[in-house]
Parts: sequence; structure tokens; C-alpha cells
Amino acid sequence: THKSLGEAVKYVTTDNIMTATRLTQKMFKEWGFENPRIAIAALNPHASDNGLIGSEEADEISPAIAQAVEEGIEATGPHPADTVFNSAAAGKYDVVVVMYHDQGHIPIKVYGVEKSVTVNLGLPFLRTSVDHGTAFDIAGTGIASEISMIEALKLGAALASKQGLA
Repeated sequence: THKSLGEAVKYVTTDNIMTATRLTQKMFKEWGFENPRIAIAALNPHASDNGLIGSEEADEISPAIAQAVEEGIEATGPHPADTVFNSAAAGKYDVVVVMYHDQGHIPIKVYGVEKSVTVNLGLPFLRTSVDHGTAFDIAGTGIASEISMIEALKLGAALASKQGLA
């Protein structure tokens, strides 16, 4: 869902991070990852520099990571958001749990917006969608590309197959 950044910060709680982390592990296991390596992004720059730039890492994110590890989830962090995606792209992590929408979308779109796909977890059905938003600004102009939609459909079919839904 989309929230303002000011509103999104209110959702950075240990419980919400644990819900996202458990769900991420569950889905990645269903998709064939035996023990997914989950990186948890920090909220603040430099993962707060030991509390110099905010307290969310110590108050909410680190306790969630400790709880995840206690539950047997291979989770690490909080990782600075400006570097964690490079590590994931290099193969160190299978997935990154982020604290708000753009924290995850910006680095993914840099790698290629036409090839990126949104997968919503926690719904009673599999949902994939294009990553570029509504594109109302180009509707009816004849310049839209179908590549994102094709990628979303291909990924949806592949994930459905791995879950035994296809």
C-alpha cells in the first residue's frame, strides 16, 4: 500500500517487521529457497550510526531481527539502505525487507523498471503487477510499452507453478 513517508514511519514496529519477515521467509520457501537469506534494511541513514540519527533501529528493527533469528529465520541487519541492495545484487542475500515503499522501489527500478515486477505478499491469492504505477500520464498516447506487463505475467506464472497453483 502507499502511504506518505511521515505515515510510513509509524508502521516501523517490531511486530510489523516480524510479520513481513515471517511472510517473506514463508513465500520464498514456497518458491524454492531452502533457507532464504533475508536482509532487513535500516530506516535511517547509516543504520542510525548507533543512535545519532534516530532510534528506530535500536527500538524496533534490531529486536525484530533478534526475534527472527530466534525463530530460525536467516535474517540480518539492520543494513544501511544505501548499500544493502548492492550486496543483494551480488548474491549475499536472497531478498531485502524494506521499511517503506520507495526504499525498495528506487534501487530495483535503477536496475531496470521495465523488468521489475511487484509481488504482493500476504494476500489470499498470488498477485503480481507492473512496477511503474498507473502511467495515466501516457495513457492513450500510443507510447506505452507492454514489457512490464509481460514480465509481471511471466513471474506470476512461474511463482504459481512453484506453489502448485498452475
